[in-house]
Amino acid sequence: MKLVECVPNFSEGRDREKIQAIVREIETTPEVKLLDVDPGEATNRTVVTFIGSPDGVKEAAFKAIKKAAELIDMRQHKGAHPRIGATDVCPFVPVAGTTMADCIKLANELGRRVAEELGIPVYLYEEAAKKPERKNLANIRAGEYEGLADKLKDPNWRPDYGQPVFNSRAGATVIGAREFLIAYNINLNTRDRKIAQEIASYLRESGRPKKNKQGQILYDKNGQPLKIPGKFKAVKAVGWYIDEYGIAQISINFTNYKITPPHLVFDEACRLAEKMGVRVTGSELVGLIPKEALLLAGRYYLEKQGKSPGVPEKELIRIAVRSLGLNDIVPFDPYKKIIEYQFSTEEKSLISFRLDQFADELSMDSPAPGGGSTAALCGSLSAALSAMVANLTVGKKGYEAVYERMKEIAVKSQKLKEELLQAVDLDTRAFNRVMEAFRLPRGTEEQVREREIAIEQANQEATLVPLSVLEKSVELAELAFQAAKYGNKNSVSDAGVAGLTARSCGLGAFYNVKINLPNINNEDFKKKTETRAVKLRKELETRVQKLEKLMDKVLSSGK
Repeated sequence: MKLVECVPNFSEGRDREKIQAIVREIETTPEVKLLDVDPGEATNRTVVTFIGSPDGVKEAAFKAIKKAAELIDMRQHKGAHPRIGATDVCPFVPVAGTTMADCIKLANELGRRVAEELGIPVYLYEEAAKKPERKNLANIRAGEYEGLADKLKDPNWRPDYGQPVFNSRAGATVIGAREFLIAYNINLNTRDRKIAQEIASYLRESGRPKKNKQGQILYDKNGQPLKIPGKFKAVKAVGWYIDEYGIAQISINFTNYKITPPHLVFDEACRLAEKMGVRVTGSELVGLIPKEALLLAGRYYLEKQGKSPGVPEKELIRIAVRSLGLNDIVPFDPYKKIIEYQFSTEEKSLISFRLDQFADELSMDSPAPGGGSTAALCGSLSAALSAMVANLTVGKKGYEAVYERMKEIAVKSQKLKEELLQAVDLDTRAFNRVMEAFRLPRGTEEQVREREIAIEQANQEATLVPLSVLEKSVELAELAFQAAKYGNKNSVSDAGVAGLTARSCGLGAFYNVKINLPNINNEDFKKKTETRAVKLRKELETRVQKLEKLMDKVLSSGK
């Protein structure tokens, strides 16, 4: 599942009808889910948050920008917040299965379309910036809407997309790509705001003022206060007192959790609090969090316990929530707080079926689910078995030398297990899209062309899904071999079964690739795909044969 978040800011926070009309453009776009609408009266600005597939989010953003340009007249706009256009800023954020490069591409594609179709000058900022000085939003927005006409005359501020022509009604729009921002508070067992501020100054990247022995702030020759850098990069933090809770908190913004994840800051806050005679009682998440941030925390705390981090996703999240004390103030519901869990398709999920229900569904007189979904399921079972063997090895006396190897196997296996479970549904959905393409109308020449293109695209997608499963089966076979060779000998037969189910997974996927290829017209695609599939099958067979030889040796010798 590929997910992108988009957080456009519109220069209207008072007229509810206009806000609703803009939001409606987002809500009615396929493959998109609206998460939040936050209008501000004083700022006369509304922040909208939504997620979805990359193409869905890009389309929703364009429709919303277009509607905002129709409804908002910047010549009449007044508000407390800096702004440069009807749609002031529109960042894309990678969430799941997407990268920053994907979001930069989306920003460029949207920027080009907004400029060409709507006549709005577009600047790119943050990670999408084409010039260093445009990385910072404040630089682009300097002078605001009122200074935009003059700014556009400056060659240094020529838009990244569009002509340097002042659009008096819509202004300009700043589009970009950035990492997910996590808003997070750490709770202290004190009302003393100064203690929270002191801890925050040690944690945040900007650090704290340098002082002499008398406690006076030291300054450089230019009169600027000298700073002692803080411990964590990409972290902003302050201390405050929350009357509602009756406690002081360290309020933190993580601007890039991939550089500094919350759990490291939480543990350091615990250490600093202890030194200052107070305690951290837990923490609070404000808004949403990417799943990966909690998975990282879960693995981290299991590692600290000397346990294997290669456990199921739900267990990692449970450990993270417990360890970070996220239930301290209010109950933490992962299904409401993890951003990936906010987005689900309307289609019925096969992996939510009980085993007997799935077997019954498989046996019905419909072509899907079929062999492709079954192959993916075999792969997920192979991964689960390899993870089991690895987890039964970590912590067992006599296997200390392979603990780290087994932890790595367990983590990789859990990741593959999740991906292959998703492929159970992906395969069936890909087949259904082929059927939908065949049902498209063909009453005119244009409809015939569109139908042919849709069928070709659907057939290629239906081939790429099992090809991906085949690729994963090769990894599965190697993990099974490693588990059998180095893992707990009492579970060696389980590792052997992991290898055999990996083979079933791979061969099943190979057959599905082969049966789809004749339906594809693109000869280059067919040739490359078949060559890749044949190579992967040979590699799979080689690895499984290696495992079988090992199994025969181990089981015949009893060692």
